[in-house]
Amino acid sequence: SAEIGQKKKKKKCVSQKKKKKINLFLRSIDLTQPLAPQGPFDVIVHKLSDVIVEAEHDSQSQQLLSNFQSFVSAHPNTVLLDPLPAMTKLLDRFASYRIMNWRICSPPYLEVHSASDLSSIQHAVMAQGLSFPLICKTRVAHGSFSHEMSLIFSVGCLADIHPPCVLQSFVNHGAILHKVFVVGEKHFCVERPSLKNFPSGPCDRETIFFNSHQVSKPESSSDLTALDEQMPCLPPLSSQAVAALVRELRAQLGMALFGVDVIINIHTHTLTVIDINIFPGYEGVPQFFSALLSHIESVLDKHTSECPRAISSPKTTHTTVGPSAAL
Repeated sequence: SAEIGQKKKKKKCVSQKKKKKINLFLRSIDLTQPLAPQGPFDVIVHKLSDVIVEAEHDSQSQQLLSNFQSFVSAHPNTVLLDPLPAMTKLLDRFASYRIMNWRICSPPYLEVHSASDLSSIQHAVMAQGLSFPLICKTRVAHGSFSHEMSLIFSVGCLADIHPPCVLQSFVNHGAILHKVFVVGEKHFCVERPSLKNFPSGPCDRETIFFNSHQVSKPESSSDLTALDEQMPCLPPLSSQAVAALVRELRAQLGMALFGVDVIINIHTHTLTVIDINIFPGYEGVPQFFSALLSHIESVLDKHTSECPRAISSPKTTHTTVGPSAAL
C-alpha cells in the first residue's frame, strides 16, 4: 500500500485500484536507513521541512539531511519534488519576503535580526515606510511556533517583539483570507476566515498575540475575525490575477508544491500576497491527490523525453514519498 508518514503517523492516500489505473508504484522511505537499497526511485515527493529546520541545531537531523543530499547528488536522474534549496528559502521569511517584494504586490516589511535597542527598530520602521498596526511573524516559517504572531499598534509596543522576526504593515482585508494551493500547472483557491479590520495609524491599544492557524481554520469563530456591519463589499477574487501570480511565483521559486496567502485590500481592491507556504496541507482541496498524480506523470513524461534511459521501467514508476510528507 502507499503510505505517507509524518514521523510515526501514517495514512493511506491512494487506493490499490487507483494505483493500478495510474500505473504508479508508491513506497515510503526511511531516512534513517541507507536510501539506495530502498530504490530505485524515479520521483521523490517529500516534505523535509522538519529535518531542514532541526538540522540547524540537531546533529542527528544534520546527518539525515546530509545523507539525503548525498543520495540525490549521486542519482541525478531521480526527480525531486521539490528542490531542497528552493524549499529552504521558503522556510526563512527573510528570504521568502524578498521574493514577495519583487514584482509582486505585498505589504512593506522589515527584517529584525536581533534585539537591538528600541530606538533603532523604531527608526527602521519609519525609514522602511511601515504603517501601524504592524503584524509580527517569526523568521522561521515552519512548525507550530511559526503560527504565533502579534499585532503591534504603537511605537512603544515594539518592545513586545522577539527577534529574529519580520514586521509587516497590516492591510485591512475584510477578514477574508484566500489560500491559493499550487500543484504544478494547477492551482486551487480556498476562502478562510482572517483578522478583522483595524483603524489605520498608531493607537494606545495593547499588543494582540494570536495563533494564525487557529484564526484561519475553516470553522474558526473569534473576536479577531468579527467584522463591523458597515463593512463594504469586496470584489471577487480575480481568477486571471491569481493565475498570473501563480505563474510568476512558480518561475521565481522553481517549485511545484506550495501555497500562497492572498488578501484583497479593502481600500484599493489590490490583490496582495502576505505569505508563501512550503508544501501546505491542502485542506479543503479534494482534487489534490489527482492533481498531484497528474503532475507527477507530466514531470515523468517530460523527463523521459529528455532522458529516455533515465526511467527505471517504461510501465512502472517508482514514486517515493518521504517520511515527513504532509499530504
